Amino acid sequence: MLRDDSGAEVRDAYFVSDSTGITAETLGNALLANFPGARFRRHTVPFVDSVDGARAVIGDLRVSPAGAAPIVFTTVKSAQILAEFHASGAVVIDLLGGHLRELEASLGSAASEQLGQYHGVGDMERYFARMRAVEYAIEHDDGQSMRALDIADVIIIAPSRCGKTPTTMYLALQYGLLVANYPLTDDDFPSDGLPATVERFASKCFGLTTTPLRLSQVRHERRPDTVYSSLAQCTLEIRRAEDLYRRNRVPFLNSSTKSVEEMSAVIMQSMRLRS
Repeated sequence: MLRDDSGAEVRDAYFVSDSTGITAETLGNALLANFPGARFRRHTVPFVDSVDGARAVIGDLRVSPAGAAPIVFTTVKSAQILAEFHASGAVVIDLLGGHLRELEASLGSAASEQLGQYHGVGDMERYFARMRAVEYAIEHDDGQSMRALDIADVIIIAPSRCGKTPTTMYLALQYGLLVANYPLTDDDFPSDGLPATVERFASKCFGLTTTPLRLSQVRHERRPDTVYSSLAQCTLEIRRAEDLYRRNRVPFLNSSTKSVEEMSAVIMQSMRLRS
């Protein structure tokens, strides 16, 4: 039986797809998140589009060192491939099956088994909008560019290492939003107002904060034993940032206990943004 360093039992969770695996991984992890006390070893297995491919994965399932049966989250649509997994002894969670049957009954037609259908949902314009948003996020990451801030949907401001970049990229990739982010440094605090670079766009600004201890821990991994990562410096920067947000009526949230998905949802709701 496989156990982690604390002695807790670890269970294998497989995200199996006939395409990229992104959907299976996202939905499967959303379900696993409801069991915070459980420990999982996660495996993403994309492009399982044949019976032979399924059998190769099942071979890995059967040599798993974990004691309990592995859990397979799947978005595979082929009945033959699904049958292989159901016969494997694993716990199979078919993430599409029940819903597809319901849609088939409602629409009066059978679902296509063509691969990758749900990665083509929506028109090409939406796809290209997301790609443009990712390019915009990369260009405007960490204050690297001040070009075209007027078209930003939101500008995330925060001290270094508070979660600006992953939140920016998630909003761009998942929702096609134009998001810039700007790091607050010591140079930004002599005045009571927002930094000159983003001051004109105050209505687009959203702040992030965290706990000084968490910030110190994260910075220590990058630059250990420096003023930058010291608890005193982190405490000062967090206090200054929160004071700045309050003075300028910038909405903000604490990122220390929230996932990127949760932070993105709060930002979208607070800023009344739509994808």
